[in-house]
Amino acid sequence: MSSYFLRQSETSFVPTEHVGGAWKEDEQHVSPVFGLLAHLVETDHARRRPDAPLVLARASYDILGVIPMAAFDVDIRVLRPGRTIELVEATVTQNDRSALVLRAWMLQTGDTGALAGSPLPVMPGRDVVDGPGFDEVWPGGAVRSVEMRRQRIEPGRAHCWLRPRVPILEGERVSARARLLGASDFANGIATRVPPEQALYPNVDLTASLFREPVGEWIGLDTTVVFGADGTGLTETILNDERGPVGTSSQTLTVRPRPTAP
Repeated sequence: MSSYFLRQSETSFVPTEHVGGAWKEDEQHVSPVFGLLAHLVETDHARRRPDAPLVLARASYDILGVIPMAAFDVDIRVLRPGRTIELVEATVTQNDRSALVLRAWMLQTGDTGALAGSPLPVMPGRDVVDGPGFDEVWPGGAVRSVEMRRQRIEPGRAHCWLRPRVPILEGERVSARARLLGASDFANGIATRVPPEQALYPNVDLTASLFREPVGEWIGLDTTVVFGADGTGLTETILNDERGPVGTSSQTLTVRPRPTAP
């Protein structure tokens, strides 16, 4: 297959082998689904508001359950309409069960070049981050679908440059923002504190805020993973492109030690 998803209708989609999960390959990795939902929100907005385009500035995803490798539907509704600000919700349903929800803030753009600036650190370039990817740690079609260069600094700390090898949907133009969001969930796997054989630590959400349009094909993840002492954790990432930071993302983790073998 040449894309992450095949479109069956305006609202129905089928995952290809490239969406296979890292924890279980018969479940969908949510990262490509994140990108698909962002794309659908943007295309829905462009269809409704061709005269007043807004940009997706914040994407907040809540993962309500696993998504098997089967067809699913996406429903989009506007929660807060507006001329300069909108809040849009996209919901994945499968067999009449809600599995994932995106709430996206769409904001008006303007010329703020005179005010632009960021103190966020710029991560090392691809000529420095030249280590192997993480397919030696994680299985699944989604992991195998990206070209990756990774530098593990210490447990729970890593830099990673990645580039998806397949598009979200064949034959459809996808924005740079949606494409970046479609790779954002890989952050939790690049900076492992412990091997996945030792513990489970899936994220239950992801919230990303973008302050400018990404450029180029490569996406940079400057990631830190923290485990607390009470079964919860946090993955924080500065999202980069080839010019520097473009935003941040945060993922809440549920940490579950695996039983020790006798």
